[in-house]
Amino acid sequence: MTLTRCWRALGRDPTLRYALFLLGCLLLILTPFVGALPGPGGVFVFAAGLGLVLKNSPWAKRRYVRFKLRHPKWGRWSDWGMRRASARRRARLAARRMQPD
Repeated sequence: MTLTRCWRALGRDPTLRYALFLLGCLLLILTPFVGALPGPGGVFVFAAGLGLVLKNSPWAKRRYVRFKLRHPKWGRWSDWGMRRASARRRARLAARRMQPD
């Protein structure tokens, strides 16, 4: 089995997904404490925790989509902060629509 297949199979393991979800929650809980330290560490801890939670929880994904629909401006900022490919694609499409023919 190739390394890529092993990695993908590992990502489908429910026990590992649950553990990563819990790690993401732990990072989100630790964010205010790390944020109190000098430097921008809290931002990175929050982004890592949010990424893990969104990757491994269907419930969190649904809540995130609902949040983005209610608050499109904040949704754009969060997409930009997480460097989501879908955000870049939507920005390119919007820029093309705004260009005069």
